Amino acid sequence: MTETLQSVFDALRERMLRAGGSMDVAKEEPGNLILKTRWNEPGKREPAWFGAVQLKKNYVSCHLMPLYALPAMRDDVSAELLKRMQGKSCFNFKKVELELFDALEQLTAICASAYAEPVVAKPH
Repeated sequence: MTETLQSVFDALRERMLRAGGSMDVAKEEPGNLILKTRWNEPGKREPAWFGAVQLKKNYVSCHLMPLYALPAMRDDVSAELLKRMQGKSCFNFKKVELELFDALEQLTAICASAYAEPVVAKPH
């Protein structure tokens, strides 16, 4: 792990915790933060997965599951942030990019508002 990636993880972790304030920390260990909802996922006995910040070998990933479960929310993703998007709910970073991190924090807050109450995922 490089010092740069640790800085990226620390910055994204802080933003995820701040913007996802209504979510519960399901796991927090070095290089791994997972947040879950306070409501159980429909048909399951455990809270729904909200998001995560994870330190990988060559990048840091930030996952926001509301973007997967509620595809219309992807309309709130800026063009610059879309360039960092992998798949339907993950953003990858290799260096600290404060402007993008701020946009991601705003998006995380929007996602947290959408996930404050139980949601029913619609087919993609």
